[in-house]
Amino acid sequence: MAQAPASEVVPTGFLPRAPRSVEETGLNLGFLIDLALKVLYFEGFLSGYELAERMKLPYAGVVDQVLEFLKREKLCEVKGAGGFAEAAYQYAISDKGRLMAREALDRSHYAGPAPVPLDVYSDAIRQQSLGQVIVHQRTMRQALSHLVIGEETFAQLGPAVNSGKSIFLFGPPGNGKTVIAEAIGKMIMSGTIFIPYAVEVDGQVIKVFDSVNHTRAEAPAGGRNVDPRWVCIRRPMIMVGGELTLETLDLVYDETNKYYEAPFQMKANGGMLLIDDFGRQQVRPRDLLNRWIVPLEKRVDFLTLHTGRKIEVPFDVLIVFATNLAPKDLVDEAFLRRIRHKIEIKNPTFDEYREIFRRVCQQKGVPYDDRGLAYLLQEHYIKPKRPLRACHPRDLVEQLIDIARYLNVPPTLSPDLIDRAASAYFVEL
Repeated sequence: MAQAPASEVVPTGFLPRAPRSVEETGLNLGFLIDLALKVLYFEGFLSGYELAERMKLPYAGVVDQVLEFLKREKLCEVKGAGGFAEAAYQYAISDKGRLMAREALDRSHYAGPAPVPLDVYSDAIRQQSLGQVIVHQRTMRQALSHLVIGEETFAQLGPAVNSGKSIFLFGPPGNGKTVIAEAIGKMIMSGTIFIPYAVEVDGQVIKVFDSVNHTRAEAPAGGRNVDPRWVCIRRPMIMVGGELTLETLDLVYDETNKYYEAPFQMKANGGMLLIDDFGRQQVRPRDLLNRWIVPLEKRVDFLTLHTGRKIEVPFDVLIVFATNLAPKDLVDEAFLRRIRHKIEIKNPTFDEYREIFRRVCQQKGVPYDDRGLAYLLQEHYIKPKRPLRACHPRDLVEQLIDIARYLNVPPTLSPDLIDRAASAYFVEL
């Protein structure tokens, strides 16, 4: 598959600067002391540099101040020196510090990178809005060049992506809705943004960075003094399917570790969230749709802490619903009105089917033959009145190759191999 070209991006100038003091972290000293004690509790002993690395905070001006407090209150002890600099001293947690660490662990087991305040995160997402990604026709053609798409559909996709808001892809199964959405996602991923490892609100921690759903990227030029609590990633493209529930669209509280995991749409901020096979989730489609009404309209989302407090976070996501089901069976007019772009992915025409088939044969090393394709179309589509699907060429050619290997004959578009492949593949429902 061809690499998606870079989208044209208006520079945001957003670069999270490293804090020079405890005050500039946006976190209170008590929170940082608890975090440092938990890290030392789990690690045993660390140098000042190593503690700064675990907390993702500068040593000078921040971690040195935390260690100064810990030493003064006899919560840690200096166990040796790995060098002349004070940051190279080895620190171990004391018995008094161990007791205080256990109290902190009762409140939360989080002992990772220091979070950033919620308001700082929200401001950063707005500064790096997906709305700043501009896609032109040429870029779209390059990104979708590996697909055979009708001009009418292609003309609708470009403006939909530029909206940066919402797309409803519908139509018969097997025509490439998911593949189209993934190609758009890869195009969006050519841009980069900064997100924090975690966010803090009311002393609670919400983990945002996810190594499964986020791809690290090289920080832009001038990023030497970047706040280490932030990660430079490719704009995210997250896909969810039948596993999606209403619970996973809110903060997920870990009862054991006592911190939160950000929901899918928060992790997708600045990028795309694809809800594949929409309508086949365990929860009713109408309930899922009602959950999206406020974010789609107001571009903000409201999440609930286990204390009952609701917090407001930006909803800067291109959300794509892909479904094989008829829209009238899933949604009402009020919801469709909130979806900016509704695009039907139709069955391919005979010419489009031929081009798809030719490309598949080329990729699979099967000699393409117009007469063989004509036989397939006549006998297995026109006569039984079977609709064309964009996925059929790939599946039929793979089926044909499997049969040819078994028979120990070259894979060709012969009537015999075509009949065998079609007979094994098509099932009348």
